[in-house]
Amino acid sequence: MSIEKVRAYFEPLGIAERIREFDVSSATVELAAIALGVDGARIAKSMGFKIGDGAIIVVTAGDQKVNSGKYKAQFGVKAKMLTFDEAHAMIGHDPGGVCPFALPAGVKVYLDESMKRFPTLFPAAGSANSAIEMTCEELEKYSSNFVSWVDVCKPKDE
Repeated sequence: MSIEKVRAYFEPLGIAERIREFDVSSATVELAAIALGVDGARIAKSMGFKIGDGAIIVVTAGDQKVNSGKYKAQFGVKAKMLTFDEAHAMIGHDPGGVCPFALPAGVKVYLDESMKRFPTLFPAAGSANSAIEMTCEELEKYSSNFVSWVDVCKPKDE
């Protein structure tokens, strides 16, 4: 189970006990916000994209959408989300539990600037009913294969 991989990944870092598991689904931004009792913008939304034969994860604030032009300018290819089967096979987390933790070595993680306006955020922890609260600094530090901060979301007024 993916949450167990994330828990094992966090154990040596001393943060496994911070994972929250819910009796309800937290598979979408809206459901996670309800489960946690926070504004949906503070949900760190992790999305898997296909680049060539590989995959990347882009994490954004929950109230943001990826801008196709900014994405293409950043990564040099059109944004193509992973299918359920591709996410499962390529990143090891199923949609609803996709997170930037406990990833295979080739899956790079990019964090979007949209999250920097919050003191803490809540990314999933490998399952469709889990989350962990982190600062942006912790998210950068603990994300597997972190590459850089990017700006690939639509401006708030679009």
